[in-house]
Amino acid sequence: MTLKKQDVENIAHLARLAINQADIPSYVQNLSDILALVEQMGAIDTEGVTPMAHPLDAVQRLRPDIVSESNQRDYFQQIAPQTEAGLYLVPKVIE
Repeated sequence: MTLKKQDVENIAHLARLAINQADIPSYVQNLSDILALVEQMGAIDTEGVTPMAHPLDAVQRLRPDIVSESNQRDYFQQIAPQTEAGLYLVPKVIE
């Protein structure tokens, strides 16, 4: 798909971008190249290709799931303005 000068001006207007008139030809070329690449990638047969979450099949290093903080609930609720049955009471903000 090849864009025209008017297309780029319309895209810039919709995106609320101010672009220099002298730069429009390069924008036309660059955006047309990007769209051509997308068309080229869309034409590739991907049937049977398993989707991947990461191209390198990397695994996240995770920390052990162990408790590292002590339970200070009673202490924090002592200094809270209002609590009831272990819960914090807050004013209603939505009608």
